[in-house]
Amino acid sequence: MAYKALDIAKKLIRMADWDTANGGDNMTNLRLQKLLYYEQGYHLAKFDTPLFDESIEAWMYGPVVPSVYDYYKQYGSQILPVDNDVIDLAEEEENLLGEVFEAYREFSTIGLMNKTHREYPWKSVKTNGRGSVISQSSMKAYFKTQLIDEEENN
Repeated sequence: MAYKALDIAKKLIRMADWDTANGGDNMTNLRLQKLLYYEQGYHLAKFDTPLFDESIEAWMYGPVVPSVYDYYKQYGSQILPVDNDVIDLAEEEENLLGEVFEAYREFSTIGLMNKTHREYPWKSVKTNGRGSVISQSSMKAYFKTQLIDEEENN
């Protein structure tokens, strides 16, 4: 079942808020967009379905879910507010969401941006900006290779 990207965003913001006590970075819109990309990619790879239906686009500073970006753009580069009214995912999806968050929490926001720019799904889009959709098929294919690499290293 696909969720709304904004609902997933609110979960990630709350996770980051809890994580700041452990030295994690605060959640800005720029950081949120990169984490949504990774969450969607791994969900596609593991479950063969999208975590959320909204498209991810290739913008100058990396992958962006336009509807979520627009919702939070009023905050600029400030920390995003926490909404404690968040949805519950299926148990396997909750576990994956947490695993992906944990795997990428150590990266700085700029580090996440640079990382996305080196990956195939980003490189496969010919132009950057609104309307430049990163295909779910390219994300699924790429992140399947990442799952395989992780399984081999464990």
